[in-house]
Parts: sequence; structure tokens; C-alpha cells
Amino acid sequence: MYHDKKIIAIPPAFNEEDKIGNVVRKIPKDIVDTICVVDDGSTDNTANVAKEAGADIVISHGSRRGLGSAIRTGIDYAISNKFDIIVILAGNDKDNPAEVPLLLDPIVKEDYDYVQGSRYLEGGIYGKMPLHRIIGTRLYPILLNIFTFGKFKATDATNGFRAYKTSIFQDKRLNIWQKWLDGTELEFYLHYQVVRYNYKIKEVPVTKIYPQIKEYKKYTKVKPIIDWWKILKPMVCLTLRIKK
Repeated sequence: MYHDKKIIAIPPAFNEEDKIGNVVRKIPKDIVDTICVVDDGSTDNTANVAKEAGADIVISHGSRRGLGSAIRTGIDYAISNKFDIIVILAGNDKDNPAEVPLLLDPIVKEDYDYVQGSRYLEGGIYGKMPLHRIIGTRLYPILLNIFTFGKFKATDATNGFRAYKTSIFQDKRLNIWQKWLDGTELEFYLHYQVVRYNYKIKEVPVTKIYPQIKEYKKYTKVKPIIDWWKILKPMVCLTLRIKK
């Protein structure tokens, strides 16, 4: 328990056998009650490495469903097992798990509903980012602020390192269980909705270092143009009321 709150950390992972062990080992066990790795249909040894590294539970999808589906599986587990706070962090070692308390403190001490990690706030750190990712991650918060009429002036709305109260999913307006959110869209849908519906939100400075993906010799799996639409889709579709 952390300040009498039951905490779960969920790193989703797909083919991250070289990195998931480091993630699990670095999560502070004196703060996080349960580490739940969601293996999204990996074809390598991700699940076993996670278990050997100390994950309390590993949930494996039989086939790859998408990042959003993996996060949703973890959220479903958190809801079913009555966790108070959910922490999402990268399964590929981009985040610094030692910074988990930075995400939790605004929730447990100041009653925030949703805390977004930001590499761009003063005190935040980032590195090894390709140019197209720097441009995209800088531009998206500007668009989000415009589309939400400046309700919350985000600096880093694309960062998946975040924490939130499990109770927000009791709000039927936050319907994360829609099929169109199986991919990366879910993260951006959730951020847009908590801003839209005036949840109490805060950003905190965190670290985001992109580890090299050896088979691609690059630092991110995000493809320019193709994956940018997945990032923009929730904002566009919700604003135009094409989706809900």
C-alpha cells in the first residue's frame, strides 16, 4: 500500500524479451503492490522473462491485438481486483520506473484523477528521439489544446507514462472498451476524454529515453504519417462526434 492506496503497474509488451526484464526489476516494489505485464501475443520469450524478473502476474494474449487492447486487459484486471490507482509504463524500457512516485503523489496527496508524465516540462528529460517524433510530440499537445478549447494546457499528451484513479472507468462516457481503440488510439482517446470531461489533471516532469530497436536499427516503432493518423483519430472523431 502507498498512502493506503492499492497500486498496480502495467507495462504492456510485444516482443520485448530484451527489455521487459529491466522494466520489471526497476519498478519500486515497496510502492507498487502488483506488477502486471500484459504480453500482447509476443512470438519471443517476453512472458517468461517477465515472470523470471519478478512480475506478479503475466497475462498473455493468444495473438497480437494491439497496444490499446493490451492496456485495456490490464485495466480490466485492475478493476476486477479493486486496485485504487493504475500506472501505465512502457514495456520497452523507455521510462524510468523509479519515477513512479512522481505520478502517484498528485493523486494520493492532492486528489488528482489523472497524472500525465511530461518529458517537456522543466525537469523532464528525453533522448534518442528521431526528428519526426520530436515534431509529432511537440505538435500534438498544441492541437489538443485547440480542440479542447484550452481546458488543460498539455505539454506532452503523447507520453504513455501516466497514472490514474481506477474509479474514472465508472464514468460511462469513458468507454475504452470500443473495438476501434484496440491500437494506439486508446491512449489518446483517454487523454482527450479526461480533459473534455473536466477531470482533475496534472503533468509532472519525467524521463523518456528511446532504446534502440536492434532489428530496425532505430529508436521507435512509430511510423511517420501512417501512425500519426492513429494519434489524431480520437481527437478528430470525438470532436466531430463520429465516435464516442
